[in-house]
Amino acid sequence: MDRRPNILWICTDQQRHDTIGALGNAHVSTPYIDRLAGQGTAFLRAYCQSPICTPSRASFLTGMYPSAVRVNRNGNPAFPDFPPLISRRLARAGYTCGLVGKLHLTSAYGRTEERADDGYSYWQYSHAPRDDWAGGHDYADWVRDNGGDLGELVNDVRGVPAELHQTTWCAEKTIEFMQANRDSAWFASVNIYDPHPPFNPPQQYRELFDPSAVNPPRFRATDLAQQAKLADIDFQSGARHPDCLDINSPILPQSPRSSLIEAETSGARDARTLIAAYYAMIKLIDDQIGRIMTALEASGQRDNTVIIFTSDHGEMLGDHGLIQKGCRFYEGLVRVPLIMAWGGQFAAGLRSRALVELTDIVPTLLDICGLAIPPYLTGKSLLPILTGEQDPDQHRDMVRSEYIDALDLPGGSAATMQFDGRYKFIRYHNHSLGELYDLQNDPGEFDDLWGSAAHQELKMELALRSLDAAVMNQYHGPPRIGPM
Repeated sequence: MDRRPNILWICTDQQRHDTIGALGNAHVSTPYIDRLAGQGTAFLRAYCQSPICTPSRASFLTGMYPSAVRVNRNGNPAFPDFPPLISRRLARAGYTCGLVGKLHLTSAYGRTEERADDGYSYWQYSHAPRDDWAGGHDYADWVRDNGGDLGELVNDVRGVPAELHQTTWCAEKTIEFMQANRDSAWFASVNIYDPHPPFNPPQQYRELFDPSAVNPPRFRATDLAQQAKLADIDFQSGARHPDCLDINSPILPQSPRSSLIEAETSGARDARTLIAAYYAMIKLIDDQIGRIMTALEASGQRDNTVIIFTSDHGEMLGDHGLIQKGCRFYEGLVRVPLIMAWGGQFAAGLRSRALVELTDIVPTLLDICGLAIPPYLTGKSLLPILTGEQDPDQHRDMVRSEYIDALDLPGGSAATMQFDGRYKFIRYHNHSLGELYDLQNDPGEFDDLWGSAAHQELKMELALRSLDAAVMNQYHGPPRIGPM
């Protein structure tokens, strides 16, 4: 029997960092994720490298920044052959690799996305919960095989029933893959579509959360003026007061009744109703993670399985008057959950406050598996923290995130963010705009210091550091084989 560790990587879609009970949210219900955090290490300051799906996924599946991978936007026709995905690296090392759920490395608009040289021998694909995919859609077919019609169910304000939900299907297929590969090392990449819009959880889950009981979003009246300054910067919603959020995304085609916040009920457009629906989706995710963990334990594979839980980026949820995503870098959008557990091998119950990037996952996995870490990767292995060999609160001096014309919107914004643990420096490069926040004194990111006379010297210093980081984190080519 192969004793190399199995790898179970669960990635949700658009889940904020502050949505886990054990890590400080008293209103959400995540007992199984809480248990995972108790059994492993939770990185409390983990940041994605793009606030948009495809560039973020391209980055964390390769260990390099989106611009270095040359995948900066959603809607790409194809994925480059280099650098290789972690699944391809592991497949070449003898792992059996399985994909369950979303991948979104290329465009899934009006088609099933084109596959890269990805290394997956088990392929159960889904994207948005619709049934209009040219070339088939594994999740929609599964719903049909179980007596449902996904095209009808997604238009029901009661939500897709839990037993036919994409999250449930992900658990079913993950369990199937794990059970079929007990005698060989496997890598399961499990990509749950929720809590992505439309914010329409199953009715029985929605009823578990009272909108009046959840905390309101981070909002001050001055936010509307700040967002007005940034009105030309790409975003999927306009800024509104949280009592009446802008739900008319120019990007996402949705049925008039496909979202809870679009339902014709009193107060259905307010932020707290949206937050309650979002928590309901996370509750369903947690329940299905519980099923996966139970099956993993029953199969006798739990102790030899590295488990990762994270998300590709966050969601504004009404913070600063915005919902969904786009070219902004607020904590709710670029800071994500990251938990790693491996029984008896990783520190249990550890809460690391180190600055961490999602690019760090790939070199960590290569390190765990005893595989060489290519020098061109920008990610840094987290294994020394996980094994207690390094200060758990020290890893990076700063983290970065990028946005380069990522959405199909007129103009196309380009921006970069760097955060050193205190100051967050943001430059909107083709709009001559910027933001500067001191998160030590202003954790809500309300007071923009960009124009503050007292902070101009600091701003220049941060601008130079940002320029240096942009140059140094480019892909500089393969290793030399000779002097000329």
